[in-house]
Amino acid sequence: MRKSNKVKQLNRKAEHRNAMLNNMATSLLYHERIETTVAKAKALRPRVEKLITKAKHNLSLEDEAKKLANIRLVARFIQDKEVLHKLFTDIADRFKERPGGYTRIIRIGRRQSDSSEMAIIELVERKELAQLKEERKKLREERKKSKGAFKKA
Repeated sequence: MRKSNKVKQLNRKAEHRNAMLNNMATSLLYHERIETTVAKAKALRPRVEKLITKAKHNLSLEDEAKKLANIRLVARFIQDKEVLHKLFTDIADRFKERPGGYTRIIRIGRRQSDSSEMAIIELVERKELAQLKEERKKLREERKKSKGAFKKA
């Protein structure tokens, strides 16, 4: 008999559930808005909020070793370097004055195929799509230039 567990099972094994939530967290931080089921959104929210809080704490730290440790702790959950950079620079700056509650869940009705209740989970202070695309383009160009310069040296 299952007692009341702290973790929502989502009908998946632990490894699958953790991988799915890590991927969803990466997508949410990259796109700043994703559509999923309500149960998955509710399971994702605390994970993303903790990651943003870790990134926020990095802004006030003086010790470089502790900053690096924070980055490595978050990198266990987010493997994409571009999203990791965005989290620690852009998103952490946006939420530095906010004491918590970085995401919102908006219910949008039921999915037609299986009647699952759907929701949109998004960052509270998010940017528009056109602005996100411009920033991604600039970041990729900077990374290409820096990689090219590094290889030539």
